[in-house]
Amino acid sequence: MAMTLCDDALLCNFPKCRAKLSGFAWVTACSHVFCDQHGSGQFSRSPAICPACSSALSGKLDIVRTELSPSEDYKAMVLAGLRPDIVLDISTRALAFWNYQVHQERMYQEYSLSRAEGQLKQMDKVLTQQNQSRELELSAMRGEIASLKKMMEEYKRKYSEVSERLMERNRQYQKLQGLYDSLRMRNMVVGMGDREMPNHEHHDFNAGMARLTTPQSPQFLSVGHDGDSRFFSCLEQEGAKSFFQFSTPTKDKGRTLVKKH
Repeated sequence: MAMTLCDDALLCNFPKCRAKLSGFAWVTACSHVFCDQHGSGQFSRSPAICPACSSALSGKLDIVRTELSPSEDYKAMVLAGLRPDIVLDISTRALAFWNYQVHQERMYQEYSLSRAEGQLKQMDKVLTQQNQSRELELSAMRGEIASLKKMMEEYKRKYSEVSERLMERNRQYQKLQGLYDSLRMRNMVVGMGDREMPNHEHHDFNAGMARLTTPQSPQFLSVGHDGDSRFFSCLEQEGAKSFFQFSTPTKDKGRTLVKKH
């Protein structure tokens, strides 16, 4: 708090105290004043050293313990009998002491303000650097997020393509599976008809089959003991239709032969 001539209290000049003075105070010849607590502790040792400016206080009147609020009787008698010039000299020195204290307090407040401004500038510089660093990190994170979004869109596109391909393969597989089941059932029926026909009719049937076989007819692998066929790997739809058209009379013939027996 800045001090003016209107203030009615001095501040202790001890660096770690700076409390408002009241009651008794210790005044030094170097124009410093201390509270009763710190003055009694500091000036009880010899030689006495001013805690504010480190001046040696070896004179008898270099340190005085004074009452800050003297009684009316004291004020009436302290300067009584002195010549006016002495009274004025004492008053001038007292006012100079007070003016020095005001100047000292102003200098201290300016120093504190300058120090605070320096700390504020330093903090502002650090804050600006931190903000710039955060902006750079934020920009990098935004770029990374944009890159991840692009990557996610690419993955979505690939996933959609793979899903479509998988669905198409599944449809092809279902179609081939149905065709396979149909051919298997027909081969089983043909096999059953072959076992039920007589040898000469079976021979005639096989001969007729051999004559009707064309290069476009589908070729089957051998049939196992369970009647299941291992058919060709590259089955075409038109070949399957030709097979169905070709095998239908045989199936009817086999049924006719069975009825004859």
